[in-house]
Parts: sequence; C-alpha cells; structure tokens
Amino acid sequence: MTTKNTSAGFSHEKIETNNFLMIALILVVLLFGGLVEIVPLFFQKSTTEPIKGLKPYTALQLAGRDVYIREGCYNCHSQMIRPFRAETLRYGHYSVAGEFVYDHPFQWGSKRTGPDLHRVGGKYSDQWHRDHLTNPRDVVPESNMPSYPWLAKGQVDPADMAPKMKALRTVGVPYTDEQIAAAGDEVKGKSELDAVIAYLQVLGITLK
Repeated sequence: MTTKNTSAGFSHEKIETNNFLMIALILVVLLFGGLVEIVPLFFQKSTTEPIKGLKPYTALQLAGRDVYIREGCYNCHSQMIRPFRAETLRYGHYSVAGEFVYDHPFQWGSKRTGPDLHRVGGKYSDQWHRDHLTNPRDVVPESNMPSYPWLAKGQVDPADMAPKMKALRTVGVPYTDEQIAAAGDEVKGKSELDAVIAYLQVLGITLK
C-alpha cells in the first residue's frame, strides 16, 4: 500500500525539479548570507577608518595605480599578506584593512605567480624598479615577468587627474580642493613608468 507524499516532501521535490525555482532560492540564500557577512564590516572601525599616518595617493601615485591595474599586474601579484608565519617572515607585517580604505578597488588577493607587493615600498631604489619594469631579467635573472618598455614612452595625461580625484572624493577619499587643483601640474611631463614607480614606492610603507 502506497502513501501520499507529505506536503514537505512534495515541496522538496518541486524545488529540485524546477530549475528556475531552485536558482531563485539559491540567489536568495546567497544574498542573505552575503548581507550577514558584509554589512557589519561597514560599521567596524578596523575596516572603515584609516590607520595612523595613512595618506591618500598623490596625483602621480594615483596615475601609477591606474597603469598598474590597466597592465594587469594584479593577475600575478597579490597585495595581501596573510597572518601566517611563512607570510610575515617573507613579506613583513600582515595586511590590515585600515591600510586600504582609500583604495577603490583594493588589490587584495592570494595570487602568487610573482611575489606579494604590499610591502615593496622603499625596498628597492627607483632605478631598480625602472630596470625591473624595462627588462626584469636585468635584475632578477630567473624572472618570468614580461617587460614593459612602452611605459617609459607613455605620458600621464594631466587633464585626467582632477576628475579622478574628484570622483574619489565623492566616495570618501579626503582630497582637498588645493590637491585637486594642483594634480595636473604634478604629473605634467611624467611618464607612465615614473607613475608606476611612484605607486610601488608607497605600497605598505605606513604600517611598515
């Protein structure tokens, strides 16, 4: 003698056999879980307030960051040192959220085709970075990093900087009117290579 499915069993079967209903319910669960995990972070001082001494990127550093992202450097280099002994022994103090409150978007990640770059600021001279970006094998013979010789020829556009800094100010980066007004002059005549080096030289130096 067979018995009828219970309402709970029927509902379960209905969900499993209805693709659209299953997808909708999965999205609801993911949305709820994401809210529970993410929303509290907006109210924690450790994730919303800058660490002591942190300054927004200068116009030249900001231009370098844009080139860094454009060239896909983040595909091989993380900017997140994890709080493990093996990480901190090699790279230095682990990354904290307060170092990145002015980064939009931040460059955290765990990709390690190349070394982590979070504490690279001040580790090498400007000339070392210039040689490394022009031909990495000149300073690191075993490197498999591609060369970026075109950065020395590309020029930073002064007209781009003020609008970028104004946009960042709307999301909380404390640029002053004076900094925005002077941004174009700061990058005038600077190459994209100059800009990337300026960006690399400031990475991680505040907490270091």
